Amino acid sequence: MDDDRLVQLLGVATLAAHDVLSAAFAIGETRTAILVHLSAHPGGSVEALRQVLSLSQPATVRAVEGLVRDGLVERGPGPDRRSHDLRPTRAGRRTARRALAARTEALRPLVAGLDGPSRAGLAAGLEALVGGLADDRPGALRTCRLCDRETCCAHPGCPLEHTVR
Repeated sequence: MDDDRLVQLLGVATLAAHDVLSAAFAIGETRTAILVHLSAHPGGSVEALRQVLSLSQPATVRAVEGLVRDGLVERGPGPDRRSHDLRPTRAGRRTARRALAARTEALRPLVAGLDGPSRAGLAAGLEALVGGLADDRPGALRTCRLCDRETCCAHPGCPLEHTVR
């Protein structure tokens, strides 16, 4: 297969995945990403979230404020007077788990028609592709902002493990 065709197929598959994911995240992608990230890395700051989300500081603050208002995130004292330690509430962690389950169910039909060898080939290709998406910890956190870490880090392990070293 030539590279142009491969890139076109990847683009179509990516758009299809994006479409079903957008519908799966009941509270929106940004708010879901905050809850998923804070569930895996509690105690983050608005600045840390801003970097993970690649958003402006005001947009990140607005998203966090909405989650606090909805009882999904709580603020604690940060390392200095100007920052806060952000943690998901029990309801926030539950919402994050539901969103990850919804993501899995939304994406499942996209691979349902593949036979065993096609699934294995796609899995190997995606392992390699994801492994090359970041070469440092901040890049991995950005890439994995909606990652189901429990599933991803199971055998054979996280494809971005090399960024932790």
